[in-house]
Amino acid sequence: AEPFLVESPNVTYSKDFIEAKYTYSTVHVCKENGVTKVRPCSTHFTFRTGRQVPRLGVMLVGWGGNNGTTVTAAVLANKLGLSWMTKTGRKKANYYGSLLQASTVCLGTGPGGDVYVPFRDLLPMVHPNDIVFDGWDISSLNLAEAMRRAEVLDWQLQEQLWTHMEKMKPRPSIYIPEFIAANQEERADNVLQGSMAQQVEQIRRDIRDFKEVSGVDKVIVLWTANTERFCDVVPGLNDTADNLLRAIEQGLEVSPSTLFAVASILEGCAYINGSPQNTFVPGAVELAAQRRVFIGGDDFKSGQTKLKSVLVDFLVGAGLKTKSIVSYNHLGNNDGKNLSAPQQFRSKEISKSNVVDDTVRANPVLYGPQDKPDHCVVIKYVPYVGDSKRALDEYTSEIMMGGTNTIVIHNTCEDSLLASPIILDLAILTELCQRITFCTEADPEFQGFHSVLSILAFLCKAPLVPEGTPVVNALFRQRSCIENILR
Repeated sequence: AEPFLVESPNVTYSKDFIEAKYTYSTVHVCKENGVTKVRPCSTHFTFRTGRQVPRLGVMLVGWGGNNGTTVTAAVLANKLGLSWMTKTGRKKANYYGSLLQASTVCLGTGPGGDVYVPFRDLLPMVHPNDIVFDGWDISSLNLAEAMRRAEVLDWQLQEQLWTHMEKMKPRPSIYIPEFIAANQEERADNVLQGSMAQQVEQIRRDIRDFKEVSGVDKVIVLWTANTERFCDVVPGLNDTADNLLRAIEQGLEVSPSTLFAVASILEGCAYINGSPQNTFVPGAVELAAQRRVFIGGDDFKSGQTKLKSVLVDFLVGAGLKTKSIVSYNHLGNNDGKNLSAPQQFRSKEISKSNVVDDTVRANPVLYGPQDKPDHCVVIKYVPYVGDSKRALDEYTSEIMMGGTNTIVIHNTCEDSLLASPIILDLAILTELCQRITFCTEADPEFQGFHSVLSILAFLCKAPLVPEGTPVVNALFRQRSCIENILR
């Protein structure tokens, strides 16, 4: 049963669906004879959401990494209701940091004032405790040993989880050394053999095997493995779906993350890219559209970049002209080790640097067509700090009458503990979107969302959007998008 019922002629409940009529109001702006004209317009939608919540399986590429072990352990700890002692007292398993599980939405006003409900209550959603995990990794360690290697969770919690986690072992993964840093080779003892096409076929068999053995109704595949170098988009190689599939058959240059994407799409499974590389070359995007499979990404937005998208929006929105943004990071986990290689760092630099572009473009009073802030990103590998990433940011803005304003922030981000709830939100939100269809008066046939799932932008550093669609990075506009669709 729903936690609340909407009493309105525009909302109806049946055994299988919640159906809601919604008027979407926009404003069209154009210039005619030098005069700017503003025309309000509206589109009448009918949204239909399936009420039957499936049993969801999530397969992680990089299951034995810091993020993979942490999110699996977190779900187990919550499901088992675990608590553990630390030097600051007893801690209990929770889902803090999850938009869907730990934040709220104003439902309306009651006798006592505004009434808030958890995001998860807006529509029937999968609960994280019910997710079944599986996945691949180039390292053969079982998840208990990998959890210990990650050094993210308190030891007393690890001890309680050990017998559960040691039964979980990643499947062999695709390993193409030139796409990740050379320093990852020592981990690579659990890799697939055979041609590129044979490896893609094995990934497809793994997905089918997991679905059959676990009994899940749906599978979503999510990349949380190493950052790869960028892959050149080459006509005839990866610019169309047919060319990409042909390139795989011929064993040409295709990145492991794109191979996983192709395998997932061919199996009808949504695929999410949690790293910054350009996994979704045009051929992969076209293949997803042809198969009507959701794809989303890129790169989890967890710490420094999330703060940046808020702070620059605030500064520019307040009429201050931000001129310089310098972001420095150092971290000691395997992500940092991989990013110490120049080509992998370049992928991360691009995803972290584009986050302010739309905010700058939105204020032509402050910024001319070619005018934008200096933006520098630095990442250093410091093994001692482990998963506890340090982020230092300096924002310098021009203010009234030639003055300047400088804000300096030090942010300690426990990387995997911030990324894990984002992984859960991405999977749950993607599954929900698979149960939502809509139609309009002009097009009365029900259809699903575009295969490029831009609603995930709130959770990603470099949001993937359909071709020709503007990218929105401002965090609260992204959150409003999710809230408005679900409402």
